[in-house]
Amino acid sequence: MTPPYFTPHGGLPDQNQLLTDRAMFTEAYAVIPKGTLRDIVTSSLPGWRGMRMWVLARPLSGFAETFSQYIVELQPSGGSDHPESDTTAQGALFVTTGTLDVNIHGEIHTLTAGGFAYIPAGSEWSVVNSGADLCSFHWIRKRWQAAPGVEKPAAFVAREQDITPTEMPNTDGRWATSRFMHPDDLSHDMHVTIVTFEPGGVIPFAETHVMEHGLFVLEGKAVYRLNQDWVEVEAGDFMWLRAFCPQACYAGGPGRFRYLLYKDVNRHMPL
Repeated sequence: MTPPYFTPHGGLPDQNQLLTDRAMFTEAYAVIPKGTLRDIVTSSLPGWRGMRMWVLARPLSGFAETFSQYIVELQPSGGSDHPESDTTAQGALFVTTGTLDVNIHGEIHTLTAGGFAYIPAGSEWSVVNSGADLCSFHWIRKRWQAAPGVEKPAAFVAREQDITPTEMPNTDGRWATSRFMHPDDLSHDMHVTIVTFEPGGVIPFAETHVMEHGLFVLEGKAVYRLNQDWVEVEAGDFMWLRAFCPQACYAGGPGRFRYLLYKDVNRHMPL
């Protein structure tokens, strides 16, 4: 069974909707609620067919500086023969709905909901929606940072459904992570994981660390601690955290709370 993954569909609210919303941008974090992913804030990229995208994160000086994250929507037969214009940028794709053919150095991989692809910097690759319905996927981009004695990571594909979640210690399985990159592989300077909390699961301390984060809520709802604030979040919301922003979580239910997580890892800090 394919887990549910929230996918935005755009549109506009009617003229009777209240203006009150949960969107916020602070010196330590930003929250982009699902209600702001509307038609009027989409972009397109040169060289693509039948696409539009929402930009969730981009490097900002003094804020989160390591990555960009898009939600890309493709019409049937939409795609690009040359998606990436920066040869230093690696990419991670995660499909939430539809069918995506990813061609990496001549090898075609068909991804459906839950499918993941890692694409090393400098790769020859292309994408096309090979299905009859809309396809939507997250695209995380980061400049790969070379290190002495470390080879560039190889391309790979995976499915979340095939990954055994790793239970966090002393949580009785209420907090677990599905890891697309192996944590001991130092060739990777970013990790992309899916974090799952069962009802009642918590992050029982305020995490405060150097890693920047992008968190897109795939399923459920929770109360998330961001810096000094407790913020209600739900499926379709995006949280963007700068380095050292304290964070914690309480998943009150009634169902699971799950999110797609980005973080930068395994490298010296630039001076």
